[in-house]
Amino acid sequence: MKNLKILLILPLLTTVIFIACSNGDDSVIIEEENEQSVDTDYDISAILSKFEGTGLSYEVNGNTVIFTTQDLPNHTSPYWPTNNPLYAAYNGTNSNWNINPNTISEQNIVFTMSLNPAEASNKQATGLGPIGISRNGVVFFNQYAGPDQPLTNEINSFDQWLGHPQRTGQYHYHIEPTYLTQQFGDDAFLGLLADGFPVYGPVENGETITNGDLDDYHGHTSATVDFPDGIYHYHITSEDPYLNGSGYFGTPGNISN
Repeated sequence: MKNLKILLILPLLTTVIFIACSNGDDSVIIEEENEQSVDTDYDISAILSKFEGTGLSYEVNGNTVIFTTQDLPNHTSPYWPTNNPLYAAYNGTNSNWNINPNTISEQNIVFTMSLNPAEASNKQATGLGPIGISRNGVVFFNQYAGPDQPLTNEINSFDQWLGHPQRTGQYHYHIEPTYLTQQFGDDAFLGLLADGFPVYGPVENGETITNGDLDDYHGHTSATVDFPDGIYHYHITSEDPYLNGSGYFGTPGNISN
């Protein structure tokens, strides 16, 4: 009888030991898979060739890229001087549109940013003025018309492509650059913010992106056509904050203008 008890207990012990080892192995596998899924070794070199515009150039210097732009849109606007071939009266859809007193003029804006953007441990707020550069060389501004002033009134001065110049003639986009989304698609790469992370249009995988799909910085991590292995990126949306939320996700490079 004693030997029979031992024989009955042994399979139970074996089962317990097997289960305990199996659980331990599974936890190791899950941990390894999680580590592999968070690959933040980004390289934005592949999208540099998409930048093309009047007075726009870039050069790679080590692990940085330096953009120099005259900030001249390659599309029509009522803000061009009337003798410019790109001058065109407003023909947009905003019934409350009114022109501001400024005229587009040539700038000299330089962005120096990392080719290997990474999440910043201390996030920085975006400032007024240029915070990034679109693929046609026009600069991006944040969601404010002035210090903590929403775009509510200023938005009525945006031209038919939803940009306008400020008092020194610096043309810029606060919201969706419709010339670019019409030319390249609603899901297309539109430019870079100063931290090196890309900006995409308002559609992803056939679905319109809403603010609720994005984090506090107005972005998320997923695969894109340009980065099939995934990358953190910002999205243009139709509601405030439009382009960027509480600040840069990464560390911004240098901006001079």
